[in-house]
Amino acid sequence: MGTTGYSAVKILKKLNGKIICWDDNIKIRKDLKKLKVSVSKFWLRKEIIDFIVISPGIDINNCRIKKYLNKNIKKIITDIDIFFEFNKKNTIISVTGTNGKSTTCKIIEKILKTAKYKVKTIGNIGTPVLSAGIQNKKKIFILEVSSYQLQYSKQFKSNHALILNVSPDHLERHKNIRNYIKIKSKIFFSQKKEDYSYINLENKYAKIIKNIYKSKKIKSKLFLIKKTNYEPILKKINNNYFKNQGNIENLCFAYALAKNLKIKNNTIIKAINNFKGLPHRQEIIFSNKKMLCINDSKATSFDATSQSLSSYKNIYWIVGGVPKYKDYFNFYKVKKNIVKTYIIGKNISFFEKKVKNIINYKISHTLQNALNNIYVDLEKVKNLHSTILFSPAAASFDQYDNFETRGNFFRNIIFKKFNKN
Repeated sequence: MGTTGYSAVKILKKLNGKIICWDDNIKIRKDLKKLKVSVSKFWLRKEIIDFIVISPGIDINNCRIKKYLNKNIKKIITDIDIFFEFNKKNTIISVTGTNGKSTTCKIIEKILKTAKYKVKTIGNIGTPVLSAGIQNKKKIFILEVSSYQLQYSKQFKSNHALILNVSPDHLERHKNIRNYIKIKSKIFFSQKKEDYSYINLENKYAKIIKNIYKSKKIKSKLFLIKKTNYEPILKKINNNYFKNQGNIENLCFAYALAKNLKIKNNTIIKAINNFKGLPHRQEIIFSNKKMLCINDSKATSFDATSQSLSSYKNIYWIVGGVPKYKDYFNFYKVKKNIVKTYIIGKNISFFEKKVKNIINYKISHTLQNALNNIYVDLEKVKNLHSTILFSPAAASFDQYDNFETRGNFFRNIIFKKFNKN
């Protein structure tokens, strides 16, 4: 009963349905009583349950009521299913993928708002989809959708469905990459011939996604996104944020979608040139002739970090945290860009094994120590333009509550250092 659960209760109460809630946390159960709903172990009750609205974080194969949930799997739905039932008449744009979802949603939002569309961005980006309520006026909704939401969805459908990229992620839940891809591909299911689907042709798993698309006989119009097809428009973009390869890919998706909505090029270019990136995602927090400091705290896998490592030179790279299950580190294309690596967090041995004999490194343990070590090393190369890159390639939970807290800590240290100078 997190934010998703609360938003589901509030909207379902308007339908006068009988709602039964549960959370293992006793404090949350006490708070639930304020919503005036029944709080009990629904799986032990005798009356028939029509639907089970499951929190995205619940794995039905790894929880203490797994037998009940698997027995009633046809009744399980998600918040995005309920959202679709209330918004069939609205235009729904859904964005999924391993990396770049939030940024792409915000790029699309910027373009549509510049084109004077009524638009709202919701979902895994931070605002539960059901917080939008029941809309009477026509609107365009942009949804960031996770594999956890798609896994148990039954009815959800998008007018525009985007899979930005796929790399191994959440495999502790999905078991293997093929299962993960199949779940991501559900974003195309139920689409009609007047709908649009978008796939990254340059992603190594594009062929598998295309085969799923064909095997399910999906009727939507398929767009294969390739950066070279958008070079004429990219040349007109004057925004440093889009010099990074990952953000260029995100832009290509947004541009293809905007053209399908008949938005003119000058409107798109105006929006993109005024776009400001999201915090903690390749965020430039300091820049001068000698130094570039980048906060990429949102990068929780090596695939996400590799986008930054491939985009800059003379990198002093801070890495560490809780590594993703079965994450694969490949330095072949990026090691020439890295001067030195500074390992932080409580999983030192894991990262040390990844970089040893490949990249020069130092064990720093903490973010503050890493930056102190970098400052010492930079004194030896005063005349060389350098990049301090905080892109941990791991989750934050060993030392911080979340990636935002981690990124803010890095930002504050950099501000104090360079404001003094």
